[in-house]
Amino acid sequence: MNPSCSRCNRVVYPTEIMNCLDKHWHKKCFTCEVCNMTLNMKNYKGYDKKPYCNAHYPKGSYTCVTDTPENIRLKEQTKMQSNVLYREDFERNKGKGFHAVAETPEMQRLKKTQANLSNVKYHEEYEKTKRGAAQPAPYQPPAAESAPSGGVKYHDDYDRMKRGAGGATQPNPSPAAYQPPAAVSAPPPSGARYRAIYDYAAADDDEVSFMDGDVIVDVQHIDEGWMHGRVERTGQLGMLPANYVEAI
Repeated sequence: MNPSCSRCNRVVYPTEIMNCLDKHWHKKCFTCEVCNMTLNMKNYKGYDKKPYCNAHYPKGSYTCVTDTPENIRLKEQTKMQSNVLYREDFERNKGKGFHAVAETPEMQRLKKTQANLSNVKYHEEYEKTKRGAAQPAPYQPPAAESAPSGGVKYHDDYDRMKRGAGGATQPNPSPAAYQPPAAVSAPPPSGARYRAIYDYAAADDDEVSFMDGDVIVDVQHIDEGWMHGRVERTGQLGMLPANYVEAI
């Protein structure tokens, strides 16, 4: 048997049920007790098993208690007992030195890790010292090659090679320019059009998020408080609250 809603006392079907604060709710009935703002599982605050928004959540108040002579006496007695226990524990452990701690598997693993790190650091310092003791010989750049003595013959060979190649150099082919892919346009809107008057963040997977001023198209009314449509700016399709939009 389907449970009844805690707000309207009507039957709640599985497709629209919300289980919160140990009660069952319709999605449209889960509203603030003060301003009737539609709430969800992320922005509600429960108090006395009733949902509230952040602005109307009841604030707890503290009660001031007067310091009576009995309260003052109990306070001083508790303070003295705490001081006495501290001094007893201090005198009991005075001069006993450090306590032996049993080695757990975690402590053994940490000791091995520290020993390995220390060994690696030692070898690094040793290698640095060893390399610093043996300085490498300074780098000698190679000698520049001298020009050929037969300058005239060199130029004759160059001209002959140039004439054999046709006397013209082949230009390097330039890379093809990048062509960005064509943008896929959204399908044309149809049906009723609405404009958002508030920002809304989706709380469930079947809802859509939008910002103030966004246009909602392909709108279909689901019930009194919810409708189904597509945000024209983002192209997302899903459920949205009816009191956050107005007809264009």
